[in-house]
Amino acid sequence: MSDVTAALTHQLAHHWAVAVFMFGVVAMCAFMLGVASLLGGRASGRSKNAPFESGVVPTGDAHLRFSAKFYLVAMLFVIFDVEALYLFAWAVSVRESGWAGFIEATIFISILLAGLFYLWRVGALEWAPKARQSRQRATPKQ
Repeated sequence: MSDVTAALTHQLAHHWAVAVFMFGVVAMCAFMLGVASLLGGRASGRSKNAPFESGVVPTGDAHLRFSAKFYLVAMLFVIFDVEALYLFAWAVSVRESGWAGFIEATIFISILLAGLFYLWRVGALEWAPKARQSRQRATPKQ
């Protein structure tokens, strides 16, 4: 029984700092929430609930409809951004990976370029609607 007690005492002695830290975090959060609820303002009014946009009175509705192109471009940005992280990790270890790593990175970049070329060809990177693009092409530039 003394071996189990000694092991438990050793574990507690080893992790007491984490327990104290967690207790401190919970206590600090409870203190901040309590003080905010006690000292916070309770006034209400029509202008108090209005959004504040750098001193400009808001106009219109906040619920705007975005084009699906916006989300498509955002997703493509995230995809290509994550792939850039893979290339950065490869660049850090380029000397250790040797020619095999260089060939693999070349294949990876080729696949990325093929995907980017495909997206360009199908028009996924075109921001303007088709009607506006045709009008811009029809009007001569001065």
